Formats: sequence, C-alpha cells, structure tokens
Amino acid sequence: MANSVYQVNKGINRPIEFRGLRAQYIGYLAAGLVFLLLLFAGLYLARVPLLLCLLVILLSGAALFTGVYHLNKTYGEHGLLKKFARRGIPRFVRLSTRSTFMLLTSASDNQHHLKQLTGKEDTNGSAN
Repeated sequence: MANSVYQVNKGINRPIEFRGLRAQYIGYLAAGLVFLLLLFAGLYLARVPLLLCLLVILLSGAALFTGVYHLNKTYGEHGLLKKFARRGIPRFVRLSTRSTFMLLTSASDNQHHLKQLTGKEDTNGSAN
C-alpha cells in the first residue's frame, strides 16, 4: 500500500488544446457549430429543399473550420485578443487646457494649486 503509484499531471497551467485548436478558438468553433445547427433547423422549418439546406450548411461549416484554424495558426493563443485590445487604444490624446499638466508637478505645488482651486486647507492641517 505504501508503494502506490500516482500519475503526475504535467499539463497544469497549459491552455486547453483540442485537435490543434487552442484556448478561445475552441469556443469560437463550438459557437459556430451551434449557429450552423440553428441555421439548418431554421432553413428546414422554412421548407427550403433538404439538399440545398445540406449544401449551405456543409459549405458554411467548411468555411467555419478553415477560418477558425487559420485564426489559430495566424494569431496563436493570445494574439487575436491582443489585436482586439489594440483597437481600443487611442492614437492620440487631445487636451484643450493645460490644467491637466499643471497637476503633474511636484507634490507641494499640487497642494498649493489644489488650495487655490478649492479654497480649502489640506486634510492634515499643515500649511506651506
């Protein structure tokens, strides 16, 4: 009993991988397949001929698989998320007044400037 053998899991902190797809691309593929299933049901209920339904779904499925595998290969595990995050960063910041930069001076200047703006003493009661 003391010599029992335990398996060591060496995949800790690794991203999930399924048939070459990593991380969020598995979710994208799953969401696309669910959408295709719902599309097939909608087309079938709309009385579109079955062969046309199958043709549309098979071509869309092939495009989905090739697209997701292409994104996986091109951007990797975190690259697509980084690309989307980069879109949220502005190219430049436009300011109409200098007051923002006036507050970036030394701490004593900041306290003096805040006293002038608010007309109040600082919280600890020390006056410069």
